[in-house]
Amino acid sequence: MRSPNRRRPRQRTRIVPPGTDLDALADRVRYVGSPEHKNMPTFAGHPRPRSDASICPREHNDAEVVTDWLRSAMRAGSTGGPWEDGYPRYAWHRLGDTVFEARLVNRGDGAYKGYPLRPDEWPLHMERSR
Repeated sequence: MRSPNRRRPRQRTRIVPPGTDLDALADRVRYVGSPEHKNMPTFAGHPRPRSDASICPREHNDAEVVTDWLRSAMRAGSTGGPWEDGYPRYAWHRLGDTVFEARLVNRGDGAYKGYPLRPDEWPLHMERSR
């Protein structure tokens, strides 16, 4: 969810710089999660949900599975900028009727956290495929 102090909604636009090797990028990223989007203990640690943060579904608690989703999004070029040290700040993966947004949390090692989006927050390239 967006910060309550945000004046305008974040534009979620697909961006892939020319010449980007998406397969190599996918091999370098990993999902580390965040206790800010959890309401139970997970591999990301003890829950510390923020009042403005969406909560990840409990059934998505396998870091390896979620890392595979992240890598799939990278290979598909479902990424958004800005790009930082060779990593996109955002990536998106659709699972059924839910789109998850991954956000870069450590550009030194390609670590991401993720959270579900409301349908009105979906990136434009995913809205067309609903």
